[in-house]
Amino acid sequence: MNRLEMHLIVFNTYTDLINPFFSSLAASSKHTFEKCNVYYLICKAETFLNRKSIFQVSQLGIVVVPLCLAPSGTLSLRCGLFYQTTYNLMILSNSPSILLSDIVSLCHVPNCVCLPAQEQGVKVPRVLSSGPSAFIPANEMLNEVADQDVLTESFLSLGRMDHITMVMAMHPAYLSCFLRTQHALLEMDGPLPHHWRHYIAVMAAARHHCSYLVQQHSAGFLDAGGEESWLSGLQQAPTKLRSLQTLNKLLAHRPWLITQRHVQELVCPGAEPRWSLAELIHAVILMAHAHSLCSFGWGCGLNPEPDHIGGYTFELPSPSHFPRRPHSPHGLTHEEARHESGEGAMEVEVLMQRMVELQQQQEEECTQEEMVTRFERERSESIPTTVVREAPPDLVLRLVEEPEFRYEDFAPKGEQSPPTMRAQDYSWEDHGFSLVNRLLPDMGQLLDEKFQVVSNLTYHRMAMHEGVDTRTLRKALWNYIHCLYGIRYDDYDYGSVNVLLERSLKVFVKTMACHPEQTTARVYHAFWRHFRHSEKVHANLIVMEARLQAALLYTLRAITHYMR
Repeated sequence: MNRLEMHLIVFNTYTDLINPFFSSLAASSKHTFEKCNVYYLICKAETFLNRKSIFQVSQLGIVVVPLCLAPSGTLSLRCGLFYQTTYNLMILSNSPSILLSDIVSLCHVPNCVCLPAQEQGVKVPRVLSSGPSAFIPANEMLNEVADQDVLTESFLSLGRMDHITMVMAMHPAYLSCFLRTQHALLEMDGPLPHHWRHYIAVMAAARHHCSYLVQQHSAGFLDAGGEESWLSGLQQAPTKLRSLQTLNKLLAHRPWLITQRHVQELVCPGAEPRWSLAELIHAVILMAHAHSLCSFGWGCGLNPEPDHIGGYTFELPSPSHFPRRPHSPHGLTHEEARHESGEGAMEVEVLMQRMVELQQQQEEECTQEEMVTRFERERSESIPTTVVREAPPDLVLRLVEEPEFRYEDFAPKGEQSPPTMRAQDYSWEDHGFSLVNRLLPDMGQLLDEKFQVVSNLTYHRMAMHEGVDTRTLRKALWNYIHCLYGIRYDDYDYGSVNVLLERSLKVFVKTMACHPEQTTARVYHAFWRHFRHSEKVHANLIVMEARLQAALLYTLRAITHYMR
C-alpha cells in the first residue's frame, strides 16, 4: 500500500480580508469563521481528490480547498491546476489547532502518516504584498465590500478568489455580470477549443505587458490541456493562432485602423489557415476583453497573486522587511496623502456646482458645427502620459511580436487623421449587438448587460455628499474615452467633458485606456483626492467597458462590411 504523507503548515494570506467571506461561505453549514486560521495541508499520493471537487464543509467546521504542490516540493497556491502525483489542501478553521487525524477522517484517506512540513524539507513561500491592490488598502476594500454572495459565487466557479474579483467586489452588481460573461467566453460551449481561448487571452495581455493576466491565463491554458511549449514563444503556437497577431496589436493600440481587409485575410476562401466568422468573433471578443481587463488591472494597481512570479518569496523576513503597502503620492503615507490639504474637498464642491450648472444648461441649443468643433478640440487636446517603466519580464516579452507598435493619438496635431466614426452610423445598440448574437449566440446579450450595468451603476453619492445625480459625470467619462478612440456622438456636447473632467482625471483616464502599462500610483492618487476608493474603481470600470466597446465597434464594423 502507498503511504500518504501529510504536512500541516500555517500560511497567512490576506486573512483579515478573506475571513468575512469564509464566514458567509460556511453559514449554510452553521459553522462560524469569525477569526479563522489558514492552513495548508500538503498531501503526497497517487490519487487523492476528485479533480472537480472545489471544497466541502465538514461537520468539524473545516472548509477544504484542493490546491497543488509543485513537483519541486515547493508549495504552490494555484487552485485548479493539479500535477499528476502530488496534491494538497487549504484548510480553514476557527480552531487554534487542527487534529490531522480529523482531517484524514474527513477526506477518507487511508494509511496516512502526519509529518511536520518544515522538518521534511518542504519550502514554504511567504506572500510579499499585504492585499490585492498596491493602491487601495485592504482594510478599506473590506469595509466597502457589502455583498458576500457574489464572492461565494466566484469562489465556487473559479475555485479561488483572485485579486480582480476582490477589487471588483466593491461593485457586486457589476462583478456578477462580469463573471457570467467571462465564464461564457472561457468555459461554455463555443467554436474555439478551451486551451486556445486562454492562449488568445495570453497573447492579448502580453501586448500591455500585463504579467498578472499572462500568468493567470497561462495557468488556465495548461489546466485546459495546452502544450507548455507554446508559452515559451509565439513561434511554438499553431500558425492559425499566430495569424491573429496583426488584429491583436491593432485591437490593443489602434483599433480605428482595422478594416475589411484584415477580416478578409483571415476568413475568405483560400485563406490559409482559414478562420470561420464564428471563430473570429469569439477570438476578437477574447482579445478585446483581455485588453480592457489589462486597463483595469493596471488602473487598480493589482498585486501579483500569491502563486504568481513576484507574489511570493522563500526568503525569511528580515527585521527591516514589511509587506508592501498601498503607495501614496509625493512619498507620503496613505493617511497623510488623504489629509494633506483642503484642496481635494474644494475640488469636490467645484465639481458638484459644475454638474448642477450643466444640467440646467441642457435646454440651450448649440449648432451642429459648434458641436463638431468642440469634439475636435477635445480629441486633439494634448494630455501627456509617457512614463518610463521597467522592462516587462521575459515571460511576457517572448509572447509579443512588434513590441514597438504602441498607441498613437487618433488625431495627432498637424497630421491627417482617419475619418471619425459617427455613433449614428455604426453603434453597439443598432449594429454590433445583433451581429455578435448572430455569430456567437447569447454573447451579445451578456456584453450588452455588462455595458448597461456599468453605464447605469450609481449609489447617488459623490465623495462626502449623498443624494447626488452623477449621470452627467458618468456620461462624460464614457464619451471622453470614445472620443480618444475617434468615436463621436452627434447629440452630445463635448464641452461638458472639459467642464467635468479636470486635467489629472484626464491623465489617468487616457493612461489607463490607451497605454495602461504606464499607470502609476502617483497618477492614481492625483485625481479625485477626496473620493472613496470604490468611486475610483467605478471610474476604472467605466474606462474598461468604454474601451472594450470602442475596440469591438471598429472590428464589428469591418466584419459587417466584409459580409455585405
